[in-house]
Amino acid sequence: MVDLATEEDGLRPALAPVASVSRRQAVLAQIRRGIVVGALRPGDKLTELSLAADLQVSRATVREALGQLAQEGLVVSEPYRGLRVADLDTAALRDLASTRAALDDLAAGAILDDPTGRRLDAVRTAWAAFEATAFDDDPVVRHEGHLAFHRAVWSAAENVVLDQLWPVIQAHITIALAQDQAARHDPERSHRLHRDLVDALESGDEGRVRAAFREHTLTSVDELIALRSAHGTAPETEPAPHGRTTA
Repeated sequence: MVDLATEEDGLRPALAPVASVSRRQAVLAQIRRGIVVGALRPGDKLTELSLAADLQVSRATVREALGQLAQEGLVVSEPYRGLRVADLDTAALRDLASTRAALDDLAAGAILDDPTGRRLDAVRTAWAAFEATAFDDDPVVRHEGHLAFHRAVWSAAENVVLDQLWPVIQAHITIALAQDQAARHDPERSHRLHRDLVDALESGDEGRVRAAFREHTLTSVDELIALRSAHGTAPETEPAPHGRTTA
């Protein structure tokens, strides 16, 4: 049973009771918050009874919310173990990074190929929104700003398939970011990496764009895996890291 109402040395923020308005959406938001801030950690068991008590809602409302989160990929159902917060092991993190890198290349290429500059303007708008949240005190606000920026980059590409793939990728990114947040807290680094993406796109240099996106995704995952290993939260045997493309 996960006790969400208890903090442990200030490292696991408690979830707040849900207001009576839009209870299902409020429950969804609270569980997502719990995942992002670490109150609910990858692999944690989720039970309707404990969540309903912590959030002061009915079990039926929690059941609906968990069903939605399972569809999104943030919660997984395992035989004989029930519902748990989704986790990404080393192999899954690498798969996510390599897949994102390929799709980011596709999106960036479409943005660079736009002679009107309209797609690049959409990225600039997304950057302004990201900057407004990059150093917010609330980790959930920073997290949502991060997701919104990358969603906007893909959307700027005006590629229907990327739009359809985003919800799947978003769930995996949320879990990866939660793991990253647990391993390090460095808004300055995040701001710099995203600024580099925008600068690279504005330069129009394909090699620079590719390098910036790989630095953001592939190298960041390598660093996260190393941090998890150092903290004892990753398997002892790690596959060889991604090759870092610089051009």
